[in-house]
Amino acid sequence: MSTDDYKSAKEAFVSNTSGSSIWHINLVSCNALASIALYSALRQRLSWSLPFIFEYNILVTPLILSITIFALKPLILLVILCLLIGLTLIVPPRPAPPPLTPIMSPTKRTLSLDHPETLDKLATPGSSDSEDEVPRPPIVGLQPVAAVSTYRAHMMLLTILSILAVDFPIFPRELAKCETFGVSMMDLGVGSFVFSQGLVSAIPMVKDVEYLRRPMLSKLSTTIIKLLPIVVLGLLRVILVKGTDYPEHASEYGTHWNFFLTLAILPALQVLVHPFILTTPIATIALLITCFHQLLLSYTSLQSWTLDSPRISLLSHNKEGVVSLPGYLSIQLLGLLTGTLVLPATPSTFRRALRSRNPTAIGLSPSPRAMATDRAQAQLNSMRRFGGGARRQFLIPKRELRKDDKIAIELSSYAAIWWTLYGIAYVYEVGGGVSRRLANLQYGLWTASFNTTFLLGYIVLDIQFYPIKSFVAGLRFSEANLAPVLLEAINKNGLILFLLANVATGLINLSVQTMYTSNSKAFLILILYSFVIAIVAWYTRHRRLVKL
Repeated sequence: MSTDDYKSAKEAFVSNTSGSSIWHINLVSCNALASIALYSALRQRLSWSLPFIFEYNILVTPLILSITIFALKPLILLVILCLLIGLTLIVPPRPAPPPLTPIMSPTKRTLSLDHPETLDKLATPGSSDSEDEVPRPPIVGLQPVAAVSTYRAHMMLLTILSILAVDFPIFPRELAKCETFGVSMMDLGVGSFVFSQGLVSAIPMVKDVEYLRRPMLSKLSTTIIKLLPIVVLGLLRVILVKGTDYPEHASEYGTHWNFFLTLAILPALQVLVHPFILTTPIATIALLITCFHQLLLSYTSLQSWTLDSPRISLLSHNKEGVVSLPGYLSIQLLGLLTGTLVLPATPSTFRRALRSRNPTAIGLSPSPRAMATDRAQAQLNSMRRFGGGARRQFLIPKRELRKDDKIAIELSSYAAIWWTLYGIAYVYEVGGGVSRRLANLQYGLWTASFNTTFLLGYIVLDIQFYPIKSFVAGLRFSEANLAPVLLEAINKNGLILFLLANVATGLINLSVQTMYTSNSKAFLILILYSFVIAIVAWYTRHRRLVKL
């Protein structure tokens, strides 16, 4: 077969797919949760750290199996994993170590905001030397959140595996990206990537809500500089694809556009929304954007132009990438909202910080106790100072307990809301169905529903296997604060690994006619490919290769 004939056949192989069902995709994804449950059960019962090969087999191999051999029968694999979990749970867990406690000098005094008497005393007018001082939200120290690291690493792993697996017949066409409308694993992966990007973008504003008030131009320039490597990667991909005559699917993002460019533009667009976050709930902003986007698609010629018009200009050549930006921005904002809930120790931390700076914000009216808490925190933050020739030192509370139960309850509420809204949009056929190509309303709600639900699943597993977790300043973390080593490593250098996976996928496709490869050979290639990616992650786990 000539090169041109194979290219045409390959493009047809990945085109005109209609997807699967949400139920099927959820079952496939549940195998990722089951693999974490199996890992956690083993870790509870072993007194030594699991070596790389064990982590790979427990955490990566089930994902490969779930999108290849068991892709059309995911329930069988899920039952197998659950049986392994059940057998593991028969063995009694090893005794839990004593909780970590801070070592303190008896001459030092610690004040806790969790104690009602402390709150009452510090919040009473006249109890401070600086009554008139305007309380400032404290700068929050964030703990590692194992569930978030695991969720993001599993999302990255499934993406890395799918971008190569889709080129082989062993990967069912039901899981490949849909042509226009429909749901599939790969369609979900694109939105999940954006949702995850939004989740971690909450870090600076959760640490200090004043970040939202910083000058717009300064934040934009900083964001653009940080994202220049992704822009370069996007442009390099365009050059390499065109230069090597690599098979491509133009209706995916456009002739020149690619997912790297979308990832590079969204954070800059998010910065433009920051002033509105100070006065309006993030969920409201996200829903307004996606609803307005859907109105334009439904009641103007925008949707028909995107799907049917010829590619005659630079804009029309890349219409899918441009038109889908508002939808992806709303997904990223819903991820940002989720980040403000799960990254701090309690789901209300960010809301309280906003209340203290803007009491008239919609839906953020401060309660008397919340105001007392903010005043008390402000006073605690100002107590380390010199006075009267002698030093008076007060310590901020050393121990901060995560309220994972409260986080789980709030996440479950949001998951119920997103699934309900998606169900309403589905019943009334808003926008004609789910469309990743347009990033329409149904696609955004489905993506938010799925990611919120499965992140909740990881948190519930964390609560089940590690019910007591704490962060102690100056001391090591307990093992419950950390995700599996391999997944933590993947999470740390996800961008580099994603780039490596893209390069490896291209090289494999240039050297092997993947669409004519037998299932056994394809599975072996996927194992070797994933093993190399995992090895690179494992040996670079102690340092971040690129910091964005």
